[in-house]
Amino acid sequence: MMDIYQEAVRYLESEHVPVVAEAEADVLEEDVFQEEAVSCLLSPLHSESIDFPESPTSRSPEEMLERRLVVLRGILESEEVYLRELEALLMPMKALWASAGTSQPVLSSRQVQTVFYQVPELRDLHQSFYSGLKARLSEHCQTESSPAEEREMSHTGFQLMVGDLFLKMVNQIGLYGGFIGNYEEAVEVVRKCMQSDPRFQALAESMMSNNNGSDKTRTKYTFEALLYRPLDRVTKTTLVLRDVLKATPAEHGDYASLQEALRLSRSFLSGVNESSQCKREVTLSHGMRRKLMRDGFVVDASEGEHSLRHLFLYTDLLLCTRYKHASRGKPDSYRFCWYLPLAGLKLRWVAEQERSQDTHHRLHAIRAKMFLLRQQLQQHKAGSRGISLAARARKKLEQMELMLLTHFPPYRLELHSPSDKSYTFLLSSLYELEEWREAIHKLTADNIETVPPDLLTLTSACVKLRMTQQPPLHSLNSEDEQSLCGTLGVAIHSACGLQQPACVYVCVEVDGYEFYDKQAQTHSSIRSLNPHWDQELSLQVDGAHHLRVLCVSQSVGQDYTVLGKASVQLDSKTLNKRWRRQTLQLGEVEVTLSLKYCPHPLEPPSSTTQELPVFCVPIETVAHQEGVLVPHVVRCCVEEVERRGMDEVGIYRISGATSDIGALKAAFNSNLREAVTRLRSAEVNAVSGVLKLYFRELPEPLIPTEMFQRLARTLEIQDINSRLVSLLSLLQSCPDPNRHTFLYLLHHLQRVSENQDVNKMSMMNLATVFGPSLLRPPVVKLGHNGPTVDISQEVVVQVQVVFWYLQCNNLPEAQTSLQHDTDAEDETTHI
Repeated sequence: MMDIYQEAVRYLESEHVPVVAEAEADVLEEDVFQEEAVSCLLSPLHSESIDFPESPTSRSPEEMLERRLVVLRGILESEEVYLRELEALLMPMKALWASAGTSQPVLSSRQVQTVFYQVPELRDLHQSFYSGLKARLSEHCQTESSPAEEREMSHTGFQLMVGDLFLKMVNQIGLYGGFIGNYEEAVEVVRKCMQSDPRFQALAESMMSNNNGSDKTRTKYTFEALLYRPLDRVTKTTLVLRDVLKATPAEHGDYASLQEALRLSRSFLSGVNESSQCKREVTLSHGMRRKLMRDGFVVDASEGEHSLRHLFLYTDLLLCTRYKHASRGKPDSYRFCWYLPLAGLKLRWVAEQERSQDTHHRLHAIRAKMFLLRQQLQQHKAGSRGISLAARARKKLEQMELMLLTHFPPYRLELHSPSDKSYTFLLSSLYELEEWREAIHKLTADNIETVPPDLLTLTSACVKLRMTQQPPLHSLNSEDEQSLCGTLGVAIHSACGLQQPACVYVCVEVDGYEFYDKQAQTHSSIRSLNPHWDQELSLQVDGAHHLRVLCVSQSVGQDYTVLGKASVQLDSKTLNKRWRRQTLQLGEVEVTLSLKYCPHPLEPPSSTTQELPVFCVPIETVAHQEGVLVPHVVRCCVEEVERRGMDEVGIYRISGATSDIGALKAAFNSNLREAVTRLRSAEVNAVSGVLKLYFRELPEPLIPTEMFQRLARTLEIQDINSRLVSLLSLLQSCPDPNRHTFLYLLHHLQRVSENQDVNKMSMMNLATVFGPSLLRPPVVKLGHNGPTVDISQEVVVQVQVVFWYLQCNNLPEAQTSLQHDTDAEDETTHI
């Protein structure tokens, strides 16, 4: 490439055509991916020969700003077209995933993953950039229409700030590295399937993209052409940034941000080219080359200490390095720590372990300091000393975030090689852990032979190969008004699409500052194909942009498997205090959830993490704090009894061990997830004992005391049908949580009695057990001449009321949870 270019330069000079020095940079940047439609082998880009462009001086600032506006509008239009192309590329993904699970798939699950690798993430990246740029330009146009005298005081072009948007996008440009590394394999899959499957050929040759939302202006693409679009796009990033920088006066507030974005963009392209050159040097078995597939920061706990490391995943090995930041004129560098061949590598991840009380105290102390630094950072935005004080506060905040990242990550990924070498990584995000696990597992499944690497050369090349520039610290990101700050409510309803019955739970994560817990989990469901939770999770967020949702199964041996995951972009403009119901596609699993958001100033993080108790608390209070109509303790105990206690002789009559019941009660009062886990292994009579104890310890009985006399009079009605009608009518006067919990229990007890030939528990036996706990007479106060009931008559009424309710064949169905789709305009959304 360079020879052709130099020959062209010599020819132009011989013809007395002037050659501009900057043209060399133009040619090199334009042709970074030469012949990329045929191959992903990239031509070298020597970044050291390129200097940052100087700001032109031939134009006035006003002319430059007008030119800048034209450039930005052109970029916005280009982004819109690119997003439509990415949407067209992603359009068949869901159908192909669904087909992969059938007996005659169009593509296998692995092929679908290969073809669409990193494409959804690229779409989300550019959608965020496009939305931000469009909002800024729209706001600027409104400002321009203000009176002329206001514009004379301060040219509106100086008020239009977009540098942070470009910098934010370039900081995530590493996503393209994974796409580029996978591109050849994706194209190969497309070409092979077009030849072998007519269904896929028809799909791949007729991809459509809507222009301006009109069917009349639809553009037709081939699958391969759409796959090439991200390659074409990333090569133009540097050129676009340079155009914006050229049209930006040096005194503009955006200038420094755009310079940094341009530097990072060039560094990335240079690293990609250097990576491709390195990849060509080593050929593995099956004709494959060593490629960098993924890199990022993890915590290495292999030697008993927590050390932040930069991990590089190649086609055939894992390389762990220690990053050394540039200092005193020396460039960034990496030191070798260890490497593992991927062939035969076994992976195992371990769920979050319960933190000790001491760990909780240390974690709270760091979060409290971070919160104060964040407050100082916001206060120092104004004032003469604001810049220096803000810089100092930001530096301390980064240090605190780094401490949290290094010392308190909750998730563990264990690696075991055939040579008996084992290493352990710790990560703060289960979503990120699963991305690493998937990437490593995909390569280990290929069983590629490892060619012994030149470790010195491989480690030295990390500076230019890396796609991740810095640890994932939120304080390094620029402020964004679109991020969420307040309380995010997530109600997890149900899941479907499981291939086999399993005990599963849902984990949700948010990004942003870690002043509060950034993860929350539902309790584990009973073994089912269609699990239900109807559990509300509440997260305090500051600077949140994304919600990540994972569905995890838990086997008997306590091994965990992520069944699927998805990321949802959080938009403060569309989320509000009313629930919005959505359905997420997590691989082959569909999870239904609802979201609501309440913005408000945040309080300092609390040192207490204990949940509110549920025993000895009014049922309405428990239902309200859980966001349900039937408390979780009732539902979980009933589900567990129905799972393995329906044939137990004397169920509910024979009590479990007092110590076991007390331990389960304490667990429900402190940690629902831990309580449900204990239920799975507890003796079934202890589970039934917990349910009875819950009703017995209610401050007010499940059936309100003021209804006792009316229910007693109803028993005197001779006609059975009239008596049942009257009982059901009286039930409508109960508060909603009481009524639905009572109905839920009655339906369960009816199912228990259907097995009375085995468990010996008839309706009368069950009514005798539960009657005194569910219904109590009013207490006659001193000096009050109300009706009195002797204790024997009292017990008869308690038992008979429950017995006759059990006799009803037309009991209304119980509603276990509140309706969360309260916004009539909202419909279920598939994401």
